[in-house]
Amino acid sequence: MRGAQPTITARTRKLRRNATEAETKLWLALRDRRLGGFKFVRQSAIGPYIVDFVCRDRKLVVEVDGGQHADNAADRTRDIALASEGYRVMRFWNTDVLSNMDGVLDSLISALRDHP
Repeated sequence: MRGAQPTITARTRKLRRNATEAETKLWLALRDRRLGGFKFVRQSAIGPYIVDFVCRDRKLVVEVDGGQHADNAADRTRDIALASEGYRVMRFWNTDVLSNMDGVLDSLISALRDHP
């Protein structure tokens, strides 16, 4: 978030404090390089967008979504914008994170290792 606008910085801090249960659970698995030694940050700004998690070294964005994101046009636009910056976006449903954490982590580690 270096150089981020004050309004974005305030919003990212608020999002960190008000994380969903699924976001908190995933963060505990990603923080401190716990997943394969890859560094993730949470609620981070990329341009005008705030992403749930990002591994900047591998340009991988991870979004944890609830039902309100099903077939969301704004999410598609955002994903296209992030892709234009070289980021890959992986989306997981809250229920997947809460009930199938091993599957989510396996998908993430495969994506991180397969893309230099």
